[in-house]
Amino acid sequence: MCGIVGYIGNNDSKEILLKGLEKLEYRGYDSAGIAVKNETGVQVFKEKGRIADLRAIVDGNVMAHTGIGHTRWATHGVPSQYNAHPHQSTTGRLTLVHNGVIENYDLLKREYLQNVDFQSDTDTEVVVQLVEKFVLDGLEVEEAFRKTLTLLKGSYAFALLDNQNDETIFVAKNKSPLLVGVGEGFNVVASDAMAMLQVTDQYLELMDKEMVIVTKEKVTIQTLEGEEVIRQPFTAELDASDIEKGTYPHYMLKEIDEQPAVMRKIIQAYQNEEGKLAIDYNIAEAMSGADRVYIIAAGTSYHAGLVGKQLIENMAKIPVEVHIASEFVYNMPLLSENPLFIFISQSGETADSRAVLVAIKELGYKALTVTNVPGSTLSREADYTLLLHAGPEIAVASTKAYTAQIAVLAILADVTAKFRKQGVEFDLAHELGIVATVMEALVDSKDRMEEIAREYLSVTRNAFFIGRAMDYFVGVEGALKLKEISYIQAEGFAGGELKHGTIALIEEGTPVFALATQANVALSIRGNVKEVAARGAYPCIISMKGLDTEEDTFVIPEVHELLTPLVSVIPFQLIAYYAALHRDCDVDKPRNLAKSVTVE
Repeated sequence: MCGIVGYIGNNDSKEILLKGLEKLEYRGYDSAGIAVKNETGVQVFKEKGRIADLRAIVDGNVMAHTGIGHTRWATHGVPSQYNAHPHQSTTGRLTLVHNGVIENYDLLKREYLQNVDFQSDTDTEVVVQLVEKFVLDGLEVEEAFRKTLTLLKGSYAFALLDNQNDETIFVAKNKSPLLVGVGEGFNVVASDAMAMLQVTDQYLELMDKEMVIVTKEKVTIQTLEGEEVIRQPFTAELDASDIEKGTYPHYMLKEIDEQPAVMRKIIQAYQNEEGKLAIDYNIAEAMSGADRVYIIAAGTSYHAGLVGKQLIENMAKIPVEVHIASEFVYNMPLLSENPLFIFISQSGETADSRAVLVAIKELGYKALTVTNVPGSTLSREADYTLLLHAGPEIAVASTKAYTAQIAVLAILADVTAKFRKQGVEFDLAHELGIVATVMEALVDSKDRMEEIAREYLSVTRNAFFIGRAMDYFVGVEGALKLKEISYIQAEGFAGGELKHGTIALIEEGTPVFALATQANVALSIRGNVKEVAARGAYPCIISMKGLDTEEDTFVIPEVHELLTPLVSVIPFQLIAYYAALHRDCDVDKPRNLAKSVTVE
């Protein structure tokens, strides 16, 4: 992986491809390349590093109306120019870009390609060499491509150029996201509609194991058996202004600041004509009929799920389990008789979660996806969807999607509780409005958060985050934010676990961030702070108004106790941001990470 673009039409493709790749930079990548086709043949430009490095080597004098491009996040082979995409076959006739992982590439290499001199360490080159082998055996490119697809095991999104065919881009998809955009006199290929929003907002969804013939005038979708599929385009509901930084130095800071507006948008989106919170009746019915809810997620979405468990159990009185997607798919626990699965994913394309979705659908269970992207794979394939309404999130480190996920899970819990006649004791819409106001106060406290980051994290190599109850879950998310963008080794722990081993890591001056927003454990967490301080730690206590003391570093205005994770995470987001900034880290595109994890 990580991003694919393609263009075929009447305009020069170079700049369209480069701009498209720039729109995909948020996904994270380590190299990039484009291949353009004109009457003289295919020319490939690729480079390790950023799109700016690629731009520097692209020949501006080359004019071509057809091309494909790629940003790579290394899976097979180190980040390098020779492992970067596009990859070409030995004769140079075929040129391919690929997202995903071909699981049986080594077997295919041994069985079909023993005499090929490979130029890279990638699984992708095996595919393009295999297509060429079948062409040399006598097949047309379309049929050679189709035959190759039938042999592949794993995930893929492909765009293929034939040096002897000026009129076509060959496309295929399985498990990895890919769209075809349609226009007047041109068509495009993109792994994310955002990449080609510059030229069209009309897109065709592609399903797994479909092959597509794209010309500038026509798009033909086929099954691998050759049967044509008719599908109407949809309008990508994206505002180009939403994906620009504007006056902000980084997307992450912009997205932190957008959280109050997102909270208000969610309240509005989930209110009915009577001003009451509402969701689709079928979702409320499915929740109410479930004897257990299984939340499946990864990373930040998993941390949101931990909070969601508390909300659903406390408000709707339904038992909930939260599982890491990549573990669940290979180690499925004993399930209840009538479960409902909730998949949480900002992108809706998380490969680990999709693997679980496929498995539980085969077992006949119902699934609900909570996602930011309508029309995404997890949304299409689940029975129900709840949208986050957070707008595009570009920074790799998730901020506004996390708080949006918690807010939507809270609404799900609230509506389900009313459906089950559990008697919710507070006006959630009103309380979320208070949350939005407090969020505004917190994002306006940037100067104080930068001071804290400088005071506690300027020289340290590690940091701990501790909390109890829901504060523990927020601490785990705070640690993730810090480590993924500043590269400071950070871990979140339940306060009571310190004395069971972790406290051995405390050294003189070790920063320990402690949350105190839960009344029933406030005294306990303060006791844990005393324990680490007695061993030389440098504690930073962030508390909720009403639970604060004079020793606290920062006090958050009061919100409903069940909703504290929506606001207590914001100081951690800002502290992580400034810690990364002070260390001259690439805040929006941290090393080794990708925004959409589309391979298992």
